[in-house]
Amino acid sequence: MNKTTTIKNLSGYFQKHRQAFFAGLCLFFLFSNKAIAQDPYILTVFDQILFYDGYAANVSEPVPDGVIRHSNSLYAKKLTAEQLAQFGNKLTMNVTIKASCDNYDRIGNINLALVPKDATSYNPSEVQRLELGRYITPFMNKNVQPDEVPYTYEIDNVAQIFKDTQLTSEFDLWVELELFGVPYAANTQVAGCSGRNDVFFGTLEFVSETDASVNYSNNFLKPLSFKYEMRDYNLSGTDVLNETVRTINFTLDEALPNAKLYLITSSHGAGSGGEEYVRRQHFVYVDGVQVLTYKPGGVSCGPYRRYNTQGNCIYNNCNTGAPLANTDAAWSWNNWCPGNSIPIREISLGNLSAGAHSFKIDVPDATFNGNDGMIPMSVYLQSYDTVLSTDTFSAESVSLYPNPVLNTAVINAVNQEVKEFTVVSITGQVVSKGTSNNVDMSALKSGMYIVKILFSNDEVVVKKVIKS
Repeated sequence: MNKTTTIKNLSGYFQKHRQAFFAGLCLFFLFSNKAIAQDPYILTVFDQILFYDGYAANVSEPVPDGVIRHSNSLYAKKLTAEQLAQFGNKLTMNVTIKASCDNYDRIGNINLALVPKDATSYNPSEVQRLELGRYITPFMNKNVQPDEVPYTYEIDNVAQIFKDTQLTSEFDLWVELELFGVPYAANTQVAGCSGRNDVFFGTLEFVSETDASVNYSNNFLKPLSFKYEMRDYNLSGTDVLNETVRTINFTLDEALPNAKLYLITSSHGAGSGGEEYVRRQHFVYVDGVQVLTYKPGGVSCGPYRRYNTQGNCIYNNCNTGAPLANTDAAWSWNNWCPGNSIPIREISLGNLSAGAHSFKIDVPDATFNGNDGMIPMSVYLQSYDTVLSTDTFSAESVSLYPNPVLNTAVINAVNQEVKEFTVVSITGQVVSKGTSNNVDMSALKSGMYIVKILFSNDEVVVKKVIKS
């Protein structure tokens, strides 16, 4: 498989365990030898916003300040200039979906809309949009724990879009959370859902920090496709009838260095054949040259079984309701795991010349049982310069001694002035702060601590110290 943006499904949620998150983050910095110029910036865009029946007329329930309800399944909120200014060059996106009155597996998305400057609203079909992430909800019964599922995406490339001042001078950036739910089965199958049309709660959070050892510049962005529904049975879904293929032609005004494609695909539907459960070979071409071949899936659905609290035909025998034997092995080939994310595939193209180019994706073996099913496909082109900073210093040039320490540890850094230090216990508790080179640990209990040192140039070095 080509290099992909890592997508991990976490068992905890950062905002609920903030102290432990900061402790773990410090440990990460310690071993990564990266200089971090600021504490993580955490922005909650949507906080348990409630989705409703996607087939029904829009509800009139109030929404939080700044939020637009485009439909029962789509919410949007603009990122302000102040918020954009606080993002660094590293970015994690966390999504949590909580059960309400839909107990089936559904596809959801996180999108970014490029909206003309200072518009107070917009029509989603009339603006350029990027799909930043895609996920599949589990079969959840709201009365059974766990009643929510977390998804995490590492999307550092999107941080460069957020920091692109040329782009943000022309467009406002609106973040969308999308989830098409249907309550009809839950109305009769889930206690307390009779007559209700609410389906899921959704939370979306960004966590960002800055790696000061790398400078990024000259971001280029070109949206190519947003959830184009590939299918072979009509010309609205394919270039050639009876084939599942899509070609997109585009032109570059200037040569593009270090170009990359970000691609999301997943099969859906196809009647009783269940196309989403079948792995099909995908072929991707740029300018007629094959740049990627992949077969979605190949991960076990076993780890996500715990989130599927409503009986279903994936983990249980539909006739008896009994758990399937050896589920982990049986589903290790699958590309549709309710409770998991869909991969974001990063395709490195190298340098692209100015002029005409083409992108093509082909799924020759896809089967849609005549006129049902689709493969939603999103892709965009991006490029940005990456330069190692020349004015940063290595964590190895900073020492903290003695270590182990009995009373006071001394921070030693050549040509750097300490602005502030923070001592954190391994449980994430801040136990001491100061502004000198001397770290008084005499009153602390024995054990391991993390010392985060902020210097006058706003770089941070993290050290581990043992209190004896």
